[in-house]
Amino acid sequence: MRIFTASLATETNTFSPMYTDLDSFYQCFYAPPGQHPATPTLCSAPLIACRELSAVDSSIEVIEGSCAWAEPGGLLNRQSYEYLRDEILTQLRAALPVQAVVLGLHGAMVAQGYDDCEGDLLHKVRQIAGDKVVIAATLDPHSHLTRQRLNSADLLIAFKEFPHLDFMQRARELVALSVATVRGQYQPVMRSFDCRMIDVLPTSREPMRSFVDKLSLLEGQDDILSISVIHGFMAGDVAEMGTQLLVISNNQPQRAAQLAEQLGMELFSFRGKTLPAFATIGSALDDAAMISGPVVLADVWDNPGGGVAGDGTLILAEIIRRGISKVAVGTIWDPMAVKLCFAAGEGASIMLRFGGKSCATAGEPLDAQVTVQRLQRNAVQYFAGSEVPMGDCAVISFAGIEVILNSNRCQSFDPSLFTALQLEPQQYQLLLVKSTNHFYQGFAPLAAKIIYVDAGAPYPSDPVRNAYRKLSRPLWPIVESPFA
Repeated sequence: MRIFTASLATETNTFSPMYTDLDSFYQCFYAPPGQHPATPTLCSAPLIACRELSAVDSSIEVIEGSCAWAEPGGLLNRQSYEYLRDEILTQLRAALPVQAVVLGLHGAMVAQGYDDCEGDLLHKVRQIAGDKVVIAATLDPHSHLTRQRLNSADLLIAFKEFPHLDFMQRARELVALSVATVRGQYQPVMRSFDCRMIDVLPTSREPMRSFVDKLSLLEGQDDILSISVIHGFMAGDVAEMGTQLLVISNNQPQRAAQLAEQLGMELFSFRGKTLPAFATIGSALDDAAMISGPVVLADVWDNPGGGVAGDGTLILAEIIRRGISKVAVGTIWDPMAVKLCFAAGEGASIMLRFGGKSCATAGEPLDAQVTVQRLQRNAVQYFAGSEVPMGDCAVISFAGIEVILNSNRCQSFDPSLFTALQLEPQQYQLLLVKSTNHFYQGFAPLAAKIIYVDAGAPYPSDPVRNAYRKLSRPLWPIVESPFA
């Protein structure tokens, strides 16, 4: 059995000014054929799963294509998308004949002229590979499930967890189902249900925790092979944006459709009940002052994992105004400030302007006399066994506050982002991170309390006010009764 595998992924916030191009992929993660490291990335995990299976099953030959990932950002340059897509398609043609194509995708990539990049890629893969080849892909749940994708693929499986700690498990599941399908053990049929909603659905808390556990128990019963929740990505203005419930059965289309609708309506009943309580900046700092740290403040809407810059200063400015000390900030994205710190050198005392450069809503740039405490080339943090590049980083110190400035945009995944710069998180009263929920698994064990802070910007977090131009149908909360 010959399996071709590759990956092309990014998450596109169509409202973001942080435009994405070919260099965005090369600077973040790009591995041509045969050069993928032994560790997986979030969206290239299927390649590692293919390697694992071929190592124990000599009948499986894996042909590796390119893998590319860019940090979430704004609209992808058309030429860059077509270049990376065509690179993979050329590799696929050269690999033929194959019995399966297994791809690592994200599912919310939008390029100039392509509102459904993944659908376009899967359609072209089907044209090249033919109808008899099994085509399969993993998806991030914060994606758009389109008709074109369902029509082009045999198997689509999304991560179940948010934070996405199970990406390697889902990749192994996808590869196993693909191989079993090639061998005639299964005849997968996919059916989806449009939940007519868009919300934030963290699985680290109820009611989503129990719901996802229920989905796992249903898999393997009554010819149900896989169940995925497509949360949707509210920052993507595309026609099919929104939450969907996807069921894959073993040649039981009616059963799959019925279960998808049943579970989808149950999920619809959770609308508005899934988010943790969000604090204002002032109330969050008042609350934190009453607790012996470390208190983790999550700046949920200045999250680079949602395609924004991660250079917002609204919370830090209030911390400075209140004179709060024993604070560590991880991170503020500011490549120019990092360059200035490297030019000055470790130990230098300089006047530095940092943060607040990307947009008008995320706060003003901050000016401070700082000490360049530490410099680190090519720093990395870790997330569920994968490395996340932070680029060149500088730690600046002033007024009892230490700030990590990074040159590669990335959200805060894990305490390793601090220890990579020789900062010990347990020694601080406040840890300010930029993430919606991916940080939770890593920081919860050390936090005296986690406070989710809604600073009001810059992510388009209110669907009612997002002024979508392309949305094709009514969704809650934009419409109170979307099924009416």
